[in-house]
Amino acid sequence: MDRIEMYTDGACKGNPGPGGWGVLLRSPGHEKELCGGEPLTTNNRMELMAVIEGLSALKRPCEIALYLDSQYVRQGITSWIKGWKAKGWRTSTGQPVKNLDLWQRLDALVAGSGHRIDWHWVRGHTGHEGNERADALANRGVPCR
Repeated sequence: MDRIEMYTDGACKGNPGPGGWGVLLRSPGHEKELCGGEPLTTNNRMELMAVIEGLSALKRPCEIALYLDSQYVRQGITSWIKGWKAKGWRTSTGQPVKNLDLWQRLDALVAGSGHRIDWHWVRGHTGHEGNERADALANRGVPCR
């Protein structure tokens, strides 16, 4: 199984506002950069899109060390999602899960991909090289107003 390092980040100019997502994929001897954006979105949606787009870019099952600065995404996919699904996609307080469309896409990708993913949280904007590059890509993806 191929080993991949994936760095993801989202950016939003206003919340909501124009936003972008960025992904840096690394494997031995190779790097790939991805970015995109939407004219009206939120930071959390862009964080989710970065992970979705990064995982979607992989053509076969991989062992992934995934680095992100979003506790929302990391906690959501590794912990909260089990409860949300058990409660019919409702939070612990009974509210509908925000960004449900993206959570369901991410859940399907993680469950059906054959990937082995280790989720690593890194503090954003502290000089972590992979995270800084993903952040720059996310900002590049933000559509001009």
